[in-house]
Amino acid sequence: MADTKAPSASDALGDRAAADRGRTGGRSVLLRRARELALVPALILMLVLGALLNDSFLTERNIISILGASAALAMVVLAESLVLITGKFDLSLESVVGIAPALGALLVLPAAQAGFGTRWPAGAALLAIVVVGAAIGAFNGVLVVKLRLNAFIVTLAMLIVLRGLLVGATKGKTLFGMPDAFYTLATSTFLTIPLSVWLAAGCFGAAGFMLKYHRWGRALYAIGGNPDAAAAAGIRVQRIMLGVYIVAGILASVGGLIQTGYVGAINANQGQNMIFTVFAAAVIGGISLDGGKGTMFGALTGVLLLGVVQNLLTLAQVPSFWIQAIYGGIILIALMIARVTTGRAQD
Repeated sequence: MADTKAPSASDALGDRAAADRGRTGGRSVLLRRARELALVPALILMLVLGALLNDSFLTERNIISILGASAALAMVVLAESLVLITGKFDLSLESVVGIAPALGALLVLPAAQAGFGTRWPAGAALLAIVVVGAAIGAFNGVLVVKLRLNAFIVTLAMLIVLRGLLVGATKGKTLFGMPDAFYTLATSTFLTIPLSVWLAAGCFGAAGFMLKYHRWGRALYAIGGNPDAAAAAGIRVQRIMLGVYIVAGILASVGGLIQTGYVGAINANQGQNMIFTVFAAAVIGGISLDGGKGTMFGALTGVLLLGVVQNLLTLAQVPSFWIQAIYGGIILIALMIARVTTGRAQD
């Protein structure tokens, strides 16, 4: 005889709880998707506004100019986003943008041009730029991951130290006359678009693919969400976090090289105050300051939105100090939007 026993009250409660979890999970997915795409309407609005205010805004030349000007920022935003996803900070990245290419330039320039007089080949100097970025990232990682020092304080101290080293090494002078290889990323083009833009797009694409499909990327989200639980699950938390700091240093050093090519020189202030714009782009792009949340698509839209805003303000001849104030306001608005959309405060 078939069992016709009616479902018990506990079974009904279990089914209801499962349904509630499904609805909650669905809402959280929708909220995450909304955060990722939240800037797309704003970006479209800015493009329309720019076209209405200035006839030259949507010209091919100006669009390429926006992309080229945003390439260095994009590399540093990518670096910071990876660190933020793990639940940590790296404020020293803005100083890496200055010190790494400056040391490469000093190694290749003669003493008569304020260099060290070592006259390294251009290829070796470019490799040194990347090595410097990796070394700074590794040093930060050891202090934060191995010695368990506060990431905010450590990287703030490194920002100050590296800024002082940059001024001291360059003696406050502007470095110029480097080999053409120092400018190639910013000045050479492919399909009329600078190589720096292609490089930034490729790095964002690779990082996005890794975060979504590779176990190392999923490990970053797990570490940012709960490092103890990630360690209990067999994830090598310290090794991965140390690797993230090294990768961030490398990306920032390449961003500094792009900035050097875009400007055509290196001065003692290169990268100064850049970290504010970096955080603005990352936060408005949906990268959580709590860790464990955010996508590369969101971060990229944050970069593009700030690039368009800066271009609009520049075309309108707004002073640069007002641009910084506007970026600060954008961060505050983004934090309030995050509070409303996620239902929780950021610590």
